[in-house]
Amino acid sequence: MTLLSRPMGRAYFALQALAGAAWWVLVPTVPAVRTATLGNLDPLLVGALDIPLFVIPSALVALGVRWATWIAAPWTLLVTAGMVLYATLTGQAGWGAVVMIAASAGSVLAGVLVLQDRVPMRALLVGPFAFRPARRLEGNAPLVATLLQMTVFWTGFLVVLPLPMIWLERRWQVAMVLPEGARLATVVAGVMLLLGASALGVISAVTMARRGRGTPLPGAMANDLVIAGPYRRVRNPMAVAGITQGVAVGLLGASWLVILYSLAGGVLWHLLVRPEEERDLAARFGEDYSRYRARVRSWVPRLG
Repeated sequence: MTLLSRPMGRAYFALQALAGAAWWVLVPTVPAVRTATLGNLDPLLVGALDIPLFVIPSALVALGVRWATWIAAPWTLLVTAGMVLYATLTGQAGWGAVVMIAASAGSVLAGVLVLQDRVPMRALLVGPFAFRPARRLEGNAPLVATLLQMTVFWTGFLVVLPLPMIWLERRWQVAMVLPEGARLATVVAGVMLLLGASALGVISAVTMARRGRGTPLPGAMANDLVIAGPYRRVRNPMAVAGITQGVAVGLLGASWLVILYSLAGGVLWHLLVRPEEERDLAARFGEDYSRYRARVRSWVPRLG
């Protein structure tokens, strides 16, 4: 069984059904669970809708009833939107919003696997994200394009997205509460990680532009196989840098949600995007890439 396949999608829905059933046992029996996940919402009213539209359809999908995916996944998305709005307006049920966001992400991915038996990444990687070599090769064009891309992506993924997460984490009352000494330690660690990861990202990007005559963006990839600089030690130094930067921002903001978002992004990139990128590299560079891939690991830098 491959990791991203229909059986794994069904397995996820089985776990979701069991978790949903367990939660509905705890809600009427454990007041702390009810308060943390529902706030002042009426559990009877929510349960009257959620059990037949979430728990039971999830169980049916796990048993092989594929059409039930079209009930479980949309309902999960609808409930998530409602819980996020409720928690943001009232400051209550923050853990309910967090759990439902995770359930939505899982339901969508698992639903695609159940219906398609795979994630159709090639159909999703279109426009600037479709794999093709860079066309503008003269002068400093690849370097300028690379630096512009980095500015846009760093602004988006390290500022625009994390800041609302940090605010929501506190509004929903799910933020970490650290003693003063631990808070200072996380700030110091965050600064060090951010500086180191940013340096790695810049060096990797410049190496890609200079040696590969291309950019990190799939729509303008390197025309030459790059095995210099950080690429001698690890195959994906820019991904390593980006994930580490996200963790650093989470430490600086004392936000476990930002740290989780960064790590989850790395997992999704590894499972969904990396295989397509490596297929493209193997097709374009053949045996040279095969030898490079055999020598250098994807995530763990080699020493010596």
